[in-house]
Amino acid sequence: MTPAREWIPAGALLLAAAGALLVVLPLLGLLVRAPWGDLWSELTSSEVLVSLRLSLLCSLSATVVAVLLGLPLAWVQARAEFPGRALLRGLTLLPIVLPPVVGGVALLAAFGRRGLVGQWLDSAFGIRLPFSAAGAALAETFVAMPFFVLTVEGALRSVDRRLEDAARTLGAGVWRVFWSVTLPLVRPSLLAGAVLCWARALGEFGATITFAGNFPGRTQTLPLAVYVLLESRPEAGIAVSLVLVAVSLAVLVVLRDRWVRAL
Repeated sequence: MTPAREWIPAGALLLAAAGALLVVLPLLGLLVRAPWGDLWSELTSSEVLVSLRLSLLCSLSATVVAVLLGLPLAWVQARAEFPGRALLRGLTLLPIVLPPVVGGVALLAAFGRRGLVGQWLDSAFGIRLPFSAAGAALAETFVAMPFFVLTVEGALRSVDRRLEDAARTLGAGVWRVFWSVTLPLVRPSLLAGAVLCWARALGEFGATITFAGNFPGRTQTLPLAVYVLLESRPEAGIAVSLVLVAVSLAVLVVLRDRWVRAL
């Protein structure tokens, strides 16, 4: 049955239109200023291609790490009962609202050469994460993993537990139930969370530039390249910005309903 249309006052409609314009006008400005005639040549320049290659490498690496660590974390937060679970969940989701630059500073405090873990990695293994491609991937993981955890945790909470109980009564152990019953049930949300995580990692700027720096060919991802190009070649910066906007819009349109349900 189709719900009846709700009458909305004219004042609310005007405010809604103003809110929509506040979002749409900057994007329209990008479209108007875009160098459509030279768009392909700008996007295929060596500088942009190097940044694109590094962005894909770092964002995909961040997504893989986020899935490997985030899936068990989401499972624990959704199913386990222990003191401090609410605090753990809050800390897990903190990077979503934390200023990215502050996230970069926190990463330096933990993984820098004199950080809590970084000094041990340096002295024991010679691993230095700051100002490296691995550091850029770590920064993207830190910022993007909460999106994956939140999406999968919401799916795990909504799973029909009777199906899992039925599997246990047939003699299946905890891991067998998880891999054979639970995981197939949440697979759509797992894929959606991974794509959302990847899109967030691809667009990360603040934590990356703070923790990994902005070195062309080593840590300069696409968002960082846009920052530099806007000063030297504004048309190229706008062209790359359009690509990032298109990717973000496509992900949000495809995954919007699932993301809203997770929240």
